Amino acid sequence: MVPSLDLSGRRILVTGASHDSDIGRAICVALAGLGATLVLAGRREDALQATRAELARSDAHVVSPIDLAEIDAIPGWIKQIAADGVLHGIVHAASFQGYSVLRGIDQAAFDRYFHLNVGAAILLGRGLRQKGVAGDGASLVLIGSVAGLRGQKGRTLYAASKAALTAATRSMALELASEKIRVNCVAPAVVHGRRAEEQFALLPAEQRAALDASHPMGYGAPTDVAGAVAFLLAPVSGWITGTTLPVDGGFTAQ
Repeated sequence: MVPSLDLSGRRILVTGASHDSDIGRAICVALAGLGATLVLAGRREDALQATRAELARSDAHVVSPIDLAEIDAIPGWIKQIAADGVLHGIVHAASFQGYSVLRGIDQAAFDRYFHLNVGAAILLGRGLRQKGVAGDGASLVLIGSVAGLRGQKGRTLYAASKAALTAATRSMALELASEKIRVNCVAPAVVHGRRAEEQFALLPAEQRAALDASHPMGYGAPTDVAGAVAFLLAPVSGWITGTTLPVDGGFTAQ
């Protein structure tokens, strides 16, 4: 019998779960629809509650506000969450995005990208491996980007942070394999939504046309990313670890 995508009885923590996060919200809707019980994490409780209200079995899910840029607090926070039940998965959808031309890069900008995009991801892995935290078949899924696989003009810090996620995925997967915890990364290309529209507004017409042409199947939808995440959390992907899965409509095939 082929394992299924059923997530019933599985408890999953999702960062970046605020209602105004296109991908994070779509992931929460998809996982709840597959039967998972969720812990929704982000900085703003009201935005998390708005996502929770939209989910199947909304009363079954909880919110847990946190500023993930304060990375030293993450392991203890996860331990507290696990006191109410083990975690079968963590999805790190929280991300700092934007453009960073070289002339404007400084330590503060570097820290903004790397604390949330990389540091928080690694500390989530550290938190998941603590005694009594991970349930059977636990899986950590990180949301990367094709920017970490191919260079993009004006996005040095974002691209570097997402490339670091790919490397961290491989190393954490090896370290956690003996504990039967899987680690994988999903790398989307451009996905329609509020953030994409904000970035489009910054681009001159010529650069926007080139971006359009770089997506052979057109731009994606948040649900495309959510489907890949659900696959990597579910039993059907139980022998997959240490991989980065592009979800990009052919962007990296060129």
